[in-house]
Amino acid sequence: MLTGSAAALAAPHLARAQGGAAARTLRFIPQGNLANADPVWTTTTLARNHGLMVYDTLFGLNAQHQPQPQMAASHAVSPDGLVHTIALREGLKFHDGEPVRPADCIASIMRWSRRDVLGQRLQSLLADMRARGDSAFEIALRRPWPGLAWALGKPSANICAIMPERVAQTDPFRQITDYTGSGPFRFRADQWVPGSLAAYERFADYVPREEPADFLAGGKRVHFDRVEWRVMPDPATAAAAMQANEADWWEQPLADLLPVLKRGRDIAVEVVNTAGALGMLRFNHLHPPFDNPAIRRAVFPAIDQRAFMQAALGDDPALWTVPAGAFTPGTALANDAGLEVLTGPRSVEAAKRALAAAGYRGEPVVLLSPSDLPQQNALAEVAADTLRRIGMTVDFQVMDWGTLVQRRAKREPPAQGGWNAFCTTWEGLDTSVPGSHQAIRGNGLEGWIGWAESPRREALRDAWFDAADPETARRIAEDLQRVVWDEAPFVPLGLLRPPQAFRRGLTGIIKGGPPLFWNVRRA
Repeated sequence: MLTGSAAALAAPHLARAQGGAAARTLRFIPQGNLANADPVWTTTTLARNHGLMVYDTLFGLNAQHQPQPQMAASHAVSPDGLVHTIALREGLKFHDGEPVRPADCIASIMRWSRRDVLGQRLQSLLADMRARGDSAFEIALRRPWPGLAWALGKPSANICAIMPERVAQTDPFRQITDYTGSGPFRFRADQWVPGSLAAYERFADYVPREEPADFLAGGKRVHFDRVEWRVMPDPATAAAAMQANEADWWEQPLADLLPVLKRGRDIAVEVVNTAGALGMLRFNHLHPPFDNPAIRRAVFPAIDQRAFMQAALGDDPALWTVPAGAFTPGTALANDAGLEVLTGPRSVEAAKRALAAAGYRGEPVVLLSPSDLPQQNALAEVAADTLRRIGMTVDFQVMDWGTLVQRRAKREPPAQGGWNAFCTTWEGLDTSVPGSHQAIRGNGLEGWIGWAESPRREALRDAWFDAADPETARRIAEDLQRVVWDEAPFVPLGLLRPPQAFRRGLTGIIKGGPPLFWNVRRA
């Protein structure tokens, strides 16, 4: 670790080392380890960020979150709203030099639709997908869906990554092993060292759109020959790398180290993802004790959202928002319906009584926590303390994020390698509306990790898709939130807006969402 005068002495030498070819390399410290590189198989933010570099999408959301053609040259909808015709731009190529064909797009959409929350809606409405010549294809629906382009272009898990047909034919419940992409960066799988390094090279044959970059829309122009994700699980090591000019950009600095970073003359500390992320405690609905909704509800009286946020991001309220209900605070559907379950007086004793009345008999609760994601680990530690204080027997198991992702996918009982609960965050854009809100779904084994089943929530979600006006949509959101308090598929913990640290010499960083590596250049 380089600190103080040692860092100051090292910085000039390292800065000189950034001349020539090294100056064309962007050194990025991601929030954790890229454990897998399939942005369809998993919902992890790291895989999504990786996917946005390596794969292009048919549409991209602009800064107003409106879908714009991206790989698409045009998008036409039939008068009855049932047929979407998408024409591809000229010159689109995969990283192996092969042209992007309609068959590739169709296979990619089909794979994505098996795993994504909005993709599953497409499956339920889909009548047919078919090529129209060498450069266009049609999506025929049984019912109109105006949100199709938004679903195909959203930047959240899982992204509709356009892959070669041979890759997209991989079972969506198996991870891909061929990382040939369509985006502005080529993944150097031969240099990938999980837990240490992921490397990306500018794809010289990528043809950006002519428009200026506008969030995920517009021209994705790359100004670095190489981007290196340098995994640094130890926050002190990452902070020292920033101070010593050994890194350019740190995605999630530890809250305790922000004052040190802010004192650096060459380091800026800013919130880049202004939409934030909704923290939550997620339950496994398949096994005791959280297969019992009364036991899940019993947790609510003891939840102190402020304590969770302070543990994750410190005391600065500019970096987090409470109270937070079922939907992202500050968005159109955020509401106060039943919110007193989290804003009323906090009472551990009330939670204890509710837990006893629900029939809890001391069963162990396996709570998973990632050792290499400090913010999620902090949320999990507060959750473990809260559950212990209300009388639960907590088996707190800490592991690296990659292992946790594999573990949480297991449906076996906890005694056979499964789990009972974990803490995570979901992108604020995802949790702002019922359609893309994975945690609010109730489609059982077809749904997100935790496998909650709720015909009530599913019916309200379907009604939201059909809402004729914003007021109707808001009433449905209020009803959904009331059902969340009754069925407790998850516990909202607050909205996090973690800042990022980057060298002041970097310009063109696109704000409003995940870290994006096009448009960025070194001054």
